[in-house]
Amino acid sequence: MSFFSTVVALAAIGAFVWLRSLKYQAMGADPRAFLKRGKGMPGLDPTSAREKELERQVQELHKRIAVLERIATDERKGSQLAREIEALRD
Repeated sequence: MSFFSTVVALAAIGAFVWLRSLKYQAMGADPRAFLKRGKGMPGLDPTSAREKELERQVQELHKRIAVLERIATDERKGSQLAREIEALRD
């Protein structure tokens, strides 16, 4: 292998590593994470903090909808209905 071939091969390897690093950064992951054994890519974690927060919000909304359905279907006096609506605002 000539000197020129070696330089071209090293440049190709460097370009490949650089492009791969840009790909991982675009996904929000640490490009050096693949070097850590036993640890997945942080950007690809299905149970990320954002997902957990969204799941908590969905559960909270389900509870509020259940209360609103109960309020709407119950035959109660207006004052009780007003108190329950005020309780929801807290």
